[in-house]
Amino acid sequence: MTTQLCFNQSEAIELHGPHGLYLKPIAKLNISVTLPQMKMEGKSISNWEVMEKLKRMAKPDSFLVLRVSKSSLEFLRFEAEVEAKSLIKVLILRLDGKVIKLSGFPEALKVRAAEAKINFPNRHDWDSFFRDAKNMNESNPGERPDTIKVENLPCKWFSSTAEPDKPSELIVKKIFELLGEIRNVDIPMLDPYRHESQVIGGNFRTFSSFNTLIFEAYIQYTEYIGFVKAMDALKGMKLLKKETSADEEGKEGKAYTADIKVDFDKTRHLSAKSIRKREKERQRLIELEKQREEQKRLEREEEERKKEEERRRKEQEELYKTQRKQAKLTRREERRQQREEKRRRLREEKKRQRQEQELQRRIALEERKLLIALRQLESIRLLTELFERVKVVKQHEEVQRRLEELEQERLRQLEEEQLKKEREEQSRAKEEARKKRELRRRELRLKRKLTENLKTREELEEEKRREDLRQKLSGRTRLKSAVVTSRYPRPHIDDEYRAYGNRDEVKIRKPKIKSAVAFKHR
Repeated sequence: MTTQLCFNQSEAIELHGPHGLYLKPIAKLNISVTLPQMKMEGKSISNWEVMEKLKRMAKPDSFLVLRVSKSSLEFLRFEAEVEAKSLIKVLILRLDGKVIKLSGFPEALKVRAAEAKINFPNRHDWDSFFRDAKNMNESNPGERPDTIKVENLPCKWFSSTAEPDKPSELIVKKIFELLGEIRNVDIPMLDPYRHESQVIGGNFRTFSSFNTLIFEAYIQYTEYIGFVKAMDALKGMKLLKKETSADEEGKEGKAYTADIKVDFDKTRHLSAKSIRKREKERQRLIELEKQREEQKRLEREEEERKKEEERRRKEQEELYKTQRKQAKLTRREERRQQREEKRRRLREEKKRQRQEQELQRRIALEERKLLIALRQLESIRLLTELFERVKVVKQHEEVQRRLEELEQERLRQLEEEQLKKEREEQSRAKEEARKKRELRRRELRLKRKLTENLKTREELEEEKRREDLRQKLSGRTRLKSAVVTSRYPRPHIDDEYRAYGNRDEVKIRKPKIKSAVAFKHR
């Protein structure tokens, strides 16, 4: 487990301000990408390419963690984590229902995104566990829901100034006591005998601990309400540490987060029976260690005694040999002292000269080696400086290339947005024109219909008037032939006849039809 830098502290909830510890909600997403059917053998989809597409779709935001949680021929499932819980809805809107295109695949891949469910025990879990568990007595502490187990806690965040690499039970108790009164705290890492043997549920389990960066702690609350409050407070949370700046006291520095694992104790770790068994095992190990130390001490003493006796014996033998040898050499020296005195002096003189020559030769050789080493060192320094300059130039070129790519990407996004707006405007204009044409067609249909109806009605009325006039004219003509024709004209008949004329010459004045739009405005 490694800590991560935290740049968004807006959702942090204070746990213990003096130690700079806070709780931060975990924000995770489940992202599924539907894969197309593989029609060609030997063709595969790169998970890295899909992840890069998803990261590009999430911009300007980014993922803290993006990893593959499940992979099959039908879909890819990713687990993503973001800085804040408020970004989940934003990223779901950006990803859910969207499609991505991969090089070499004509079909688009559909993306589905949803908020991930946090795996955390609830009240029903511990109630059912302790209700169904055997050999549990809820009246005894440790055999009821009152103990939480917290794993992956960073050691340095809970350490004292005296021991910065080890967690402190007092500090752990002080921090978690804010959630409720604590009865007992146990950190297995602090017990050196726990690494050899630990009592769990009445059984012994041997294990070894190699990780000194994190630790686990068992925290037992006095009241049930404290246990519930602690579980509710730690649900779906990770630990956040705010560091103060070393330059200015009180000024906030960097912040780090650590994913912790919280669960209720299922092993009766802090029950009286388990504590007694651990203490008994601890005492047994202490006694065993004392016995081992005593045995080792006795063995060391015996070995030292034997060595001392052997040393004394060897010293006596060496002393006897030395004395004999010294006496022999003394006698030999006395016999040839005068005979070889001159020759010895000559040999010593030659030897001294050879030593001086050898010393001069070695001095010259060492000076030459030193000169060669200095030249090599200068060459190495020169090459190092050249390589550093080349490295700086390459890094500068890489930064410039990356900046150009980002600028091109930004311009491309702006062009796409502008093109999208223009297409929307064109679609809106086409829709308005279509509505106007439809309204015009409706107006013309209504106008034709009104004209046809009026024309039909006028034709019917005209036919009726003609029929009436014909009947009138037919009746009056017959009367005129039967009765004596008057010398005077008949104004009422002649006027009508002149007014209407013949049947074929009757003209009807049709009213003007105004448009339906004008009628509607009236």
